[in-house]
Amino acid sequence: MRVAYFPDSYHEINGVAHTSRQFEAFARRRNLPFLIVRAGDRSHPYIVDSKIASLELKRGALSFALEKDLRFDLGFLRHFAEISRTVKAFRPDVIHITGPSELGLIGAYLAVRLGVPLAASWHTNVHEYAAKRSSWFLRFLPIGHSTAAAMHIKHVTLAALARLYKVANVLFAPNAELCKLLERKTGRRCQLMPRGVDTRVFSPAHRQRNPSDKDFILGFVGRLSIEKNVTLLKQVGEQLLAAGIGNFRFLIVGHGAEEAWLREHVPNAVLPGVLQGADLSQAYANMDLFVFPSHTDTFGNVVLEALASGVPAIVTPDGGPRHIVRDGKTGIIADDAQFGAAAASILRDPARHARMRLDAREFALGASWDAVFEGVYEAYNTANLTAPAALPIRAAL
Repeated sequence: MRVAYFPDSYHEINGVAHTSRQFEAFARRRNLPFLIVRAGDRSHPYIVDSKIASLELKRGALSFALEKDLRFDLGFLRHFAEISRTVKAFRPDVIHITGPSELGLIGAYLAVRLGVPLAASWHTNVHEYAAKRSSWFLRFLPIGHSTAAAMHIKHVTLAALARLYKVANVLFAPNAELCKLLERKTGRRCQLMPRGVDTRVFSPAHRQRNPSDKDFILGFVGRLSIEKNVTLLKQVGEQLLAAGIGNFRFLIVGHGAEEAWLREHVPNAVLPGVLQGADLSQAYANMDLFVFPSHTDTFGNVVLEALASGVPAIVTPDGGPRHIVRDGKTGIIADDAQFGAAAASILRDPARHARMRLDAREFALGASWDAVFEGVYEAYNTANLTAPAALPIRAAL
């Protein structure tokens, strides 16, 4: 199966980029014919390395920031001719997109134009992000009106996304709940595409704590943005202090718009910015609890990385992380108001904490990237892959 892959992001620090790099690495390990068309800081010509081909194109002056390290280029269509030539030369059996980025829209359009079957994976709850991020301009409305407006934005965005995903022959999502949502909105079959973890990179073996350091370290890794609900960390700290637990500090890894707020309002926190490689592995392993209050994540790669590092996780009842955490065994699923109490219940019971650390590691050992992408290729082979219809994609574009 010759796969042309159009990821929303590749070089950035986020779950889509991490999954995309792992997908390319899997194809390389298995010597599979694989073309990746991606955006970068500099354009690189069409490169063929064994059966792996890549085309990297620069975003330009018409791009605008979605995140600190992620942009959307309104003028990316200037690359269309080059992308089209590259895809035709590669002769893909399937084109796979990861979302409604400029790459995703071009990939979907090419599938229609060239008559190539289309696969689409859902990685980000864009509709929920849109509703959350609308709060800054909806704040001027009365509370009832602002809530209704945010819900309207959420539903309209989801409807637009469904029109794009309806074009695909096969859909992928990281949890069963999202698969059901996609099947209901598009009428297309959806396959599970969870995430994997490298249990050598993320392991308790990387723990390096000074024996004299008796503090509990509560960790967070991810984008420091409104949709990650990171401001809840302040409340967690206050609840721990009220419960009589004062020997703790936060280790908050990442960057984003809420970084300055966290520095001001969470005084017992260390914010080292973005960490990679051995520094990230050690940061995870040095944590005692992983506190992840996001309600919008579709999976939560960082939660799985924490579990692999032997760190139990506290997550919300919404979104993908609750499908990873085994409540009471590898962590706790709690409402926002109960995050501090959940943390206290673990930290007060050393024997329970030790069991949860072992259970977290054991669970992660069963999650490999190879198994994830073997499932993707199996879905390619068993799906009814035909040329997608033209009208829905034209409406989406």
